Amino acid sequence: MLRTVTVDDATMRALELHETRAHAIPHREVRDLGHAVLLYDPRDGEPFWNRMVSVRWPDDAAGFDRRLTEALALFGTLGRVPHVWPSPIGAQPADLTARLEAHGFRDIGGGHLMVLDDPTASPPVHASELQAGLTLHAIRTPDDAGPTDCDDLGLVLAESFGAPPGRAAQLAGDLRAGLPDPRVHLVLARIDGEPAAAAKATTFDGFTYLSSIGTRDAFRGRGLAGLVTRHALDVSGGRARGRAYLGVFSGNAPAIRVYTKLGFATMGESPDMLLE
Repeated sequence: MLRTVTVDDATMRALELHETRAHAIPHREVRDLGHAVLLYDPRDGEPFWNRMVSVRWPDDAAGFDRRLTEALALFGTLGRVPHVWPSPIGAQPADLTARLEAHGFRDIGGGHLMVLDDPTASPPVHASELQAGLTLHAIRTPDDAGPTDCDDLGLVLAESFGAPPGRAAQLAGDLRAGLPDPRVHLVLARIDGEPAAAAKATTFDGFTYLSSIGTRDAFRGRGLAGLVTRHALDVSGGRARGRAYLGVFSGNAPAIRVYTKLGFATMGESPDMLLE
């Protein structure tokens, strides 16, 4: 059963800003507009890297339309498709999604924001849990990374999330560029030497954002997602109640079950609004 947890608006805003800053590593920009936060990638037009979050716009029609016009102009100036992630808690106005839909936005597939509510359900991985041939490798600094580790991580993520051809090399390059940042920790699981699963933890300002959790098709059903998530919490020092969090697509029932079992609870479900 999917558990729920409530946080106040200030905490919600802090989490959204933290996640945006985590995604900005190593070369993206974050703009705190006061009434919203913008993530912008000057090199990549992919909507995932170009979005507006933590939207707190006026409720009155004139004030709302003014903010929306400003947002559309900003995306236009940047050469990006307008893209908004409404907050699961505290989005303003309360009917933000409906108003965006009325202006031509559509939901391309939202998700849950989940926070670690029961850290005891995500203990450190014990050696006895590692099946024969399974290794977990933590990468905290560039010196920890072997010659093929970033390429292997890129392969895992590309296959796990169904990325288009050629995306694995881009993902590997992004991970490699972020490694010198002490806030970033990576975990790579191999089975008999083959890259099988991955996770990433970005820790700063008291929060840990877990992302890039994926398992290649050939290695699913072995509990690897839970193991790499727990190990990422361990190596990042992010196992404090209410301070570690992650996002998961609404339709990904297997992943939601894994995270719920690991002690995560949803703060709410939100859409992913793109103007097309």
